[in-house]
Amino acid sequence: GAQQSVTVANPASGASLDLLPHFQLEPEDVYIVKNKAVSLACRATPATQIYFKCNGEWVHQGDHITQHSTDRSTGLPVMEVRIEVTRQQVEKIFGLEEYWCQCVAWSSSGTTKSQKAFVRIAYLRKNFEQEPTAKEVSIEQGIVLPCRPPEGIPPAEVEWLRNEELVDPALDANVYVTPDHSLVLRQARLADTANYTCVAKNIVARRRSASAAITVYVNGGWSTWTQWSGCSTSCGRGWQKRSRTCTNPTPLNGGAFCEGQNVQKTACTTLCPVDGAWSEWSKWSVCGAECTHWRSRECSEPAPRNGGRECHGPELDTRNCTSELCSHAAPGAEDVALYVGLVAVAVCLVLLLLVGVLVYCRKKGGLDADVADSSILTAGFQPVSIKPSKADNPSLLTIQPDLSTTTMTYQGSLCPRQDGPAKLQLPNGHLLSPLGAGRHTLHHSSPAAEGADFVARLSTQSYFRSLPRGTTNMAYGTFNFLGGRLMIPNTGISLLIPPDAIPRGKIYEVYLTLHKQEEVRLPLAGCQTLLSPIVSCGPPGVLLTRPAILAMGHCVEASAENWSIRLKKQSCEGTWEDVLQLGAEPCTELYYCQLEAQACYIFTEQLGRFALVGESLSMAASKRLKLVLFAPAACPSLEYNIRVYCLSDTQDVLKEVIQLEKQLGGQLIGAPRVLHFKDSYHNLRLSIHDMPSSLWKSKLLASYQEIPFYHIWSGLQPFLHCTFTLERLSPSTCELACKIWVWQVEGDGQSFTVNFNIAKDTRFSDWLVPDSEVGAPALVGPSAFKIPFLIRQKIISSLDPPGTRGADWRTLAQKLNLDSHLSFFASKASPTAMILNLWEARHFPNGNLSQLAAAVAEVGKQEGAFFTVSEAEC
Repeated sequence: GAQQSVTVANPASGASLDLLPHFQLEPEDVYIVKNKAVSLACRATPATQIYFKCNGEWVHQGDHITQHSTDRSTGLPVMEVRIEVTRQQVEKIFGLEEYWCQCVAWSSSGTTKSQKAFVRIAYLRKNFEQEPTAKEVSIEQGIVLPCRPPEGIPPAEVEWLRNEELVDPALDANVYVTPDHSLVLRQARLADTANYTCVAKNIVARRRSASAAITVYVNGGWSTWTQWSGCSTSCGRGWQKRSRTCTNPTPLNGGAFCEGQNVQKTACTTLCPVDGAWSEWSKWSVCGAECTHWRSRECSEPAPRNGGRECHGPELDTRNCTSELCSHAAPGAEDVALYVGLVAVAVCLVLLLLVGVLVYCRKKGGLDADVADSSILTAGFQPVSIKPSKADNPSLLTIQPDLSTTTMTYQGSLCPRQDGPAKLQLPNGHLLSPLGAGRHTLHHSSPAAEGADFVARLSTQSYFRSLPRGTTNMAYGTFNFLGGRLMIPNTGISLLIPPDAIPRGKIYEVYLTLHKQEEVRLPLAGCQTLLSPIVSCGPPGVLLTRPAILAMGHCVEASAENWSIRLKKQSCEGTWEDVLQLGAEPCTELYYCQLEAQACYIFTEQLGRFALVGESLSMAASKRLKLVLFAPAACPSLEYNIRVYCLSDTQDVLKEVIQLEKQLGGQLIGAPRVLHFKDSYHNLRLSIHDMPSSLWKSKLLASYQEIPFYHIWSGLQPFLHCTFTLERLSPSTCELACKIWVWQVEGDGQSFTVNFNIAKDTRFSDWLVPDSEVGAPALVGPSAFKIPFLIRQKIISSLDPPGTRGADWRTLAQKLNLDSHLSFFASKASPTAMILNLWEARHFPNGNLSQLAAAVAEVGKQEGAFFTVSEAEC
């Protein structure tokens, strides 16, 4: 009994001899972080020995840390063993196979092996395989931001930050993260405009991607029209308007502004109130039986109408006539007086009618059917209403003026004109035959001589008085078949009206206007940008038999692979339409454009409002910016401001800035520079450096100033500038030396070295555009052209017909480097005239006529003769 009780009390001692080891703890996969060793452990029962085996080799016994214990529940012996694995041990077999270890436990019944535990070196590379990129999306549009984290062991976990705050899809149903770690916004909201960052992390490191700016924009929409306002005048012709606003919705975050007009105007007429007035008193009646007589009057001169006031006072006046002892009149005397009065009234009415007819006939007879009524000029480019022509004046243009337009317009007069009496008799000989020895005089009027009379005639018309006069951004003149030229000084803008462009017998009053960009709304879409000034020439309804040439500057660095450039024209309804794509086959023969390095020449048979608009096709597309530095000419205080203008590189913008600075009392302090601004979405930065700290200090808090990319690229904000405010430490300091850097981020840049005396230095004043150019803004007839009229006609008549040896207008175009436009020239009735017109537009007033004469002579030599035109002949 005692032996059995001992056996029962310690059954494990006998049973353990028959059990295989059982692992209570097996080694698990671990990662080595940097150079820190890792520990592997295993525990087994019952076990007499436990050893680690790594990659098939036994670990040295001395590297084991062994601990013995007893399982309290079974009483069996428990053995636990630990080893440490270093980075060097793992790196010895790196690239051959993975490093692994397992435990082997022994008992009297045999051995048992644990699972393999892999030891890996943890890492996380720095560069993301794919980073999120910036996007601009319309509201409610879906957004996908891709992210492929850097390679790492263990694989990195990914999370997203919005403006440095964690994005939790569990809290926002509009957001979810795909299995490949992309962030998806189902519908873009305004609140989603933010900087998004992809974050990858594991046990080794945490990596951040570059932030992607997401801009959710809202395109503008028009509100409903308001009710029409009351008529602007209480008497006569006036205007009433209605308006709408771009607030349904309001454009946000760079969204497109509403297209179309925000104000509509229409004519209205209010009948003028006429107050009544008394007629003359009638004669006194004869004395009645009651010893009274009377007289009367009527409220009829005029009678009250249209709400006018009634006459005040009595209609009948009676008086006592006892002084005549109440004598009785003979029967029928009152009737005679009444008849006499009626006859007198009838005679007066007939006379008034005759006077009215005479006045009407005289006004009607004063009109000339051969003069274009330039009231059409005031119509601008808004909707117009055309009145029917009078029967006896079939060619009279009569279009009602639209005073709602903001266009600077010009109103001409209606007066008969006679062409000059001289007739041009051109010889019918060959191009190379000499001109006649007789003198040919072209009679034409000079605008300077006619100026006073011209304005005096115009000022007599009612709607001329409301038009702007004396503006520096407008030119106007009166032209006939001899043609002429209009120029806006210091802007590079001109309009050439070639000879015979205006039909013979017609006289047109033509204007040329440079618009300020705040006056005309030009809608731009996508990557479009304004490349030129907005220019109007008119009147838009006149008939031209040959194209006029409108010249203006531009700021594009043109290349077919980087730009799509279009000529836009505003229609009569006020919308802008593409009428020509440069480089493509023209869809109409009404328009053509010769694009040169800094100017364009537009052939147009329809006058109107034009602008050059470009759309970039690659990030290499660039515009020219003119960088100009101004500062005060006088500095009475310690503060001194340097203004850096970033302008479109066209003459008209520079002219406006110079005029503005003259009003502000500014002076130029450095030679202007040109910067090529690329369509790379990067902003323009400006900074100031190298100022002597003992004399000056800058009040700029940041290291640089920045102009947003879209403000510059659109071209719709012409006078962008940044101001550097400096402070003198002493009132006696006058010498300023510093450097100003202007550069596009990851793009072109320019630097200005400023070193001048702020009190008396004026050495850059020569760069300023003069107040006025030499010559009149309007030139009429032969004075507007370099080529004499008779020589021009002879060249045209000789080169238009095909030459026997190819000596015709094609050869002349080749000599003048215009052979790329042969198809356009060939589409016109006189190709030679087109070539000469373009030469006139490009080379006035400083063109070298000898070079043209040499080119014409070269053409003539191909037919075995010789022809020269000298400056003396001209």
